[in-house]
Amino acid sequence: MDKRTVLVLGGGTGGLVAASVLRRELAPEDRVVLVERSPKHTFWPSVLWLMSGSRRAEQVQRDLLPVARRGIEVRHGDITEIDPERRRIVVDGDMLAGDALVVALGATLVPERVPGLAEAGGNFYTVEGAMRIHDQISNLQRGRVAVLVADVPFKCPAAPYEAAMLLESLLRRHHVRDETTVTVYAAEPAPMAVAGPAVSQGVVEVIGRRGIDYRPSTKVTRVDPAAKRLYFDSGQEADFDVLAVVPPHAAPEAVRNSPLAGPNGWIAIDPATCETRFANVFAIGDVTTVPLKLGKPLPKAGVFAGGQAEVVAHTLAARLRGRGREQRFDGHGECFIEMGGGVAGFARGNFYAEPVPQVQMFRAGRHWHAAKVAYERNWWRSWF
Repeated sequence: MDKRTVLVLGGGTGGLVAASVLRRELAPEDRVVLVERSPKHTFWPSVLWLMSGSRRAEQVQRDLLPVARRGIEVRHGDITEIDPERRRIVVDGDMLAGDALVVALGATLVPERVPGLAEAGGNFYTVEGAMRIHDQISNLQRGRVAVLVADVPFKCPAAPYEAAMLLESLLRRHHVRDETTVTVYAAEPAPMAVAGPAVSQGVVEVIGRRGIDYRPSTKVTRVDPAAKRLYFDSGQEADFDVLAVVPPHAAPEAVRNSPLAGPNGWIAIDPATCETRFANVFAIGDVTTVPLKLGKPLPKAGVFAGGQAEVVAHTLAARLRGRGREQRFDGHGECFIEMGGGVAGFARGNFYAEPVPQVQMFRAGRHWHAAKVAYERNWWRSWF
């Protein structure tokens, strides 16, 4: 049989799973090429623990070298062009071509879309930003902590609310909670709204019991880093001493400039197969948009990226080598919600259910925190 090549673009959750399963399912002579700009893989669910001080940077990142040792070709570089019709890409000036493409490039953080936001720092969607916030909170004796959701959509819908609770718990451990305030300013009308009103209300009640002020539908328009002040579209202003930010997100530039891009830059896919309008070109994870019946898109979350990756890998193996059957993604997902103090919540459900997703939120407890720790451990063991 002819040797086949699959190009997997992006080494995050979806890309890593897709490349690993493809390597297992395809013939040894077939090539699986993983293209990733960073030499390290970051396990993003653990970055919140980095911010709260229970992890170190080296515990949330791993070198991609072990992946290459399993027979996956790892190419580091910036993807500047994507040609889905010919299934070709340009990486640092070099052209690569394949029999299939899996686009798993995630979402790009664009804090510069809000004047002053990049200069203000506090971006806990980066390893460096999470460590900086931990240092600031650890040195805070009194003052105002602001958790800011700058715009929607953003990846990991629970993250800002988890961040607020973890920071509140850290302030308690440092015995300065009575001298501080914690406020969430969110550009969205409710937490985790796609999961339904019961889940949203449950999150609101939990953060309220911790004395965290919640300001929904509050969109920031600019930030004054020197004065440490936030300005909102309502005309209101708010001061802060420590800022923890979910910055605006956008599709990567190479995607936005390609025929794959939809009206907002994200890639439209078949909800079940994850295939784009181009044959044997698939897209998974945060770079995609999947409209749901209730009028909102499928949340951007690693659990969906991983599930889609498994489906795409098995489908491509069936198409390219006749091994197994093509599969379909069913929209099921789950989420741990860290609450601080070794306690977590858990939600699970079918996001493709109609007319609205059917999601259940389970009673919070230490067992769910332990389950997330086990999930983290299993991730590194499974893929590295």
